[in-house]
Amino acid sequence: MRFFRSKSEAPIYLTKDNWVLVYVTYLCANCQAQEKIFSLAIELKEYNGTTTSIQGSGTCYKFGELPTFGPPVAARLISLVGPDREIFLKGRRCENQGLGIGAFIYYRRVVENQKKRILTEVLKVLEKVDGSPEKVEKVMKAIEETQFKRAIDMVKDALPQVLRINGHNPMTLLHSALSDGVHDRTDEHCMQLATSIRVVLGELSERLSQALKDEAELQKALSHLINVKQPASAKPKENGVKAE
Repeated sequence: MRFFRSKSEAPIYLTKDNWVLVYVTYLCANCQAQEKIFSLAIELKEYNGTTTSIQGSGTCYKFGELPTFGPPVAARLISLVGPDREIFLKGRRCENQGLGIGAFIYYRRVVENQKKRILTEVLKVLEKVDGSPEKVEKVMKAIEETQFKRAIDMVKDALPQVLRINGHNPMTLLHSALSDGVHDRTDEHCMQLATSIRVVLGELSERLSQALKDEAELQKALSHLINVKQPASAKPKENGVKAE
């Protein structure tokens, strides 16, 4: 989170019904590079008709902003959803704007489309931390399975403990939420489901990344210790002379 300050006065446009249209640009006070632009329509109680300055009280309507409103999405989650990045961000915008049904449908599409990609990451972790041939085979078959429900059933007992959230299989949790229909549900109910899907998917992406990172660091440490040279004092003396 950073402070943004007004960059400069922007051009002001006056409409026929005395609404003032203006773009307001703010600049990050820290990096002095990132900008935030707001598109506003302003109706002042008293307006002198000038297009050089706006002063006084009135009503302001925000059309939009660039970049769009909402907290940033974690890079690991964006990497996990891969090709469906834009669809996921559309769902995030729907969630930010209180459009529960829209957010739910977008998130469901992303998870179902990227089932193979997500399970491939699960397989990488499984091979690193478990290596059970039976579990590896289950996940490999699930990756090739076209039906989402059947694929999730295949891996319900195969996920390593490091990927489980409070002991629960995140893939099973996601499937449970995605199986809930939207036709007879309220927008508020769909919003709760959409938020839950995003949170669980985000946590899974973090655990996948951390598990692979920990394993990579462990392998690097082992390699370093195995290849470290013994000090000269530890080498045996030649000609049978005993070292003190």
